[in-house]
Amino acid sequence: MAQDWRRGEYLISTDRNRLNVGIIHEFLSKRSYWAEGRSVDIVTRSLDNSLNFGVYKDEELVGFARVVTDYATFAWLADVFILESYRGQALAKWLLGVILSHPELRGFRRWVLATKDAHGLYRQYGFTELREPSRWMEKFNETVAGE
Repeated sequence: MAQDWRRGEYLISTDRNRLNVGIIHEFLSKRSYWAEGRSVDIVTRSLDNSLNFGVYKDEELVGFARVVTDYATFAWLADVFILESYRGQALAKWLLGVILSHPELRGFRRWVLATKDAHGLYRQYGFTELREPSRWMEKFNETVAGE
């Protein structure tokens, strides 16, 4: 069931039907360093299989994040962004607070994310570098656009 949170003129919602796939795809595929070239089909499939959080002002999507999880032990925070013209209003902090306090996302042993430039933001919410990086592996396919 979708949930909403309000702060002034802004709304965060988990309602999949509110998401503007066009805005999400445009940001991820053209303005992010981590998903450059990602197709709209891949974006749509990722939304269909994640718990999505949209940030809205007057029904317009201005920010986004998604969580990939088993709802029991593990969560991966992905594709977090606030559109440039809405930055500087602590919307990313509010978004992270909402996500990390979501009732279906509490009590996990491990949350992970990847970032090139927002370590300071995520550290404020308890994220650190991997405790045991030698235990982690990845299978990376460089022929697929948009990591």
